[in-house]
Amino acid sequence: MRNGAPKSIDADTLLDWYGETARDLPWRRPGVTAWQILMSEIMLQQTPVVRVEPIWREWVARWPVPSAMAASSPAEVLRAWGKLGYPRRALRLHECARVLAAEHGDEVPTDVEVLLGLPGIGAYTARAVACFAYGQRVPVVDTNVRRVVARAVHGRAEAGNPSSRDLPDTEALLPLQVDRAAVFSAALMELGATVCTARTPDCARCPLPSCAWVAAGRPVSEVVRRTQKYEGTDRQARGRLLEVLRHASGPVERTRLDIAWTRDPGQRDRALDSLLLDGLIEQTPDGLFALAGEGGHPGATG
Repeated sequence: MRNGAPKSIDADTLLDWYGETARDLPWRRPGVTAWQILMSEIMLQQTPVVRVEPIWREWVARWPVPSAMAASSPAEVLRAWGKLGYPRRALRLHECARVLAAEHGDEVPTDVEVLLGLPGIGAYTARAVACFAYGQRVPVVDTNVRRVVARAVHGRAEAGNPSSRDLPDTEALLPLQVDRAAVFSAALMELGATVCTARTPDCARCPLPSCAWVAAGRPVSEVVRRTQKYEGTDRQARGRLLEVLRHASGPVERTRLDIAWTRDPGQRDRALDSLLLDGLIEQTPDGLFALAGEGGHPGATG
């Protein structure tokens, strides 16, 4: 820690700022259930709010409780996921819904350890649900939170790779009062998402009275950024193949998939194999391809 660097973040100031400026996101409103918050957290992983919000609203209306989703097929959930990206999240959420309906009385558990035992629920999501749905005093650490803590507390431009210190470092910042701690976690995340951003931090709008990074002269990051391209990647190829199956009413012939990605047959084969391996699609005994759970439909669509 550099000399003069703050050892904590002013909770009162941050909470006041959050109360005045927080975005009016639908999953933050009163009456939203833990299941609906869980759906939002799964969707928001690696996906911007603007893309998530309309899909989330549709899902809340269609599947207000886990048993409603559990009664749907994996293919229906994958279709409803649309183009949010990383569709394995949708498949795992469907698996989670089935477990919640069958083993937890159609309710999302409150305990972090129990949440961690559910399909598709990792450390971040378990703590986010415990905090944002049930108001618990648990550290919730995503990329935004790690960046704010790195800058404001440790004086670094970037947080670097995830560390075993992330959780205890963040927990040490939480107010002791439980209800204030839960809101503080949301405020910390909001600050990183809207002000203390990765590429263009708006320090003039930052509510914090002190920041170790600013005090140190805003040293340049030592982290080398690698821009993740999408065009021409295996991810794009997978998306094209999935799109064909999402718009089909049943299994399709291999030729339908071949013409969906013609630029690199080898890449198309890899994409198809990975979709099968991930359980997102399946192959019928007569060699047709379908979304998960639809391989038993007879015949191919035109």
